[in-house]
Amino acid sequence: MSQQLRIGTRASQLALWQANWIKEQLIKRHPDLDIEIVRIKTTGDKILDVPLAKVGGKGLFVKEIESALLEGSIDLAVHSMKDVPTALPDGLAIVAVSEREDPRDALLSRERVPLSDLPKGGRIGTSSLRRQAQILHRRPDFSLEPLRGNINTRLRKLKEGRYDAIVLALAGVKRLGWNDEVTEVIEPDIMLPAIGQGALGIEARADDRVTLERIGFLDHPETSVCVAAERAFLRRLEGGCQVPIAAHATVSDGVISLAGLVASVDGAKFILRKTSGPSSGADEMGRSLAEQILDSGGREILEEVYCAEIE
Repeated sequence: MSQQLRIGTRASQLALWQANWIKEQLIKRHPDLDIEIVRIKTTGDKILDVPLAKVGGKGLFVKEIESALLEGSIDLAVHSMKDVPTALPDGLAIVAVSEREDPRDALLSRERVPLSDLPKGGRIGTSSLRRQAQILHRRPDFSLEPLRGNINTRLRKLKEGRYDAIVLALAGVKRLGWNDEVTEVIEPDIMLPAIGQGALGIEARADDRVTLERIGFLDHPETSVCVAAERAFLRRLEGGCQVPIAAHATVSDGVISLAGLVASVDGAKFILRKTSGPSSGADEMGRSLAEQILDSGGREILEEVYCAEIE
């Protein structure tokens, strides 16, 4: 059995932290492995001046990495699950989902003021339509302004006064040690997280038996089943970064609780539903909740958003 393993990843500070964390876990389990981190620049990393919703969404952060997997130049890829499309290329699979970091969003405000106390007309930086819709639903007076770049870049723009506050995934903030910059952790009943937020997905060639055997221990069953429910919800809605869609699942004593959301970009139309059931039915639960939302007006919201994108 080869003792070499090549891990493909984006080259951002956070992506490298994630890939190196996976590398550390693998070395603990397989000390004889010679592991190489291969940095791959994706289309999403190259386009920083345009909101993702306008240039193609989730696949922008994985396409080049998946191509490297299929070509055999890397053996596995480490992704933030929130960046992974629900449809994978033939021959590839998400073969492990690591234990989830905190999936909530975090508010970082220049004056250390929580979301509810920010002034009327406050400038909030985010390029996530999911965050934008949920913020405007509660505070339509806010001005939501585009924000791209890595965490360091976003923090610098905040401190330069370009925004009154920015919203980031808490998982990334914690992984990079920026906890002290967080003004407020936003609870899911205020802002539902992105599908898969906080979880790392390990993608590999489905027929690469050697690699699959090595990395199987990285899969965290509870996280895996929660992410499966969330992704089934997204898959049924056929959504991506172009539509404000959110879902958050938790599991306790074999029971999944799942909340899902579809909203208009301005937050004026807002459909939130919840369900629960046995963890063995995660996929069906996600699809069923999506159907409930579609039948409650979600279908019209999605049609309006997609038509606007086409126009």
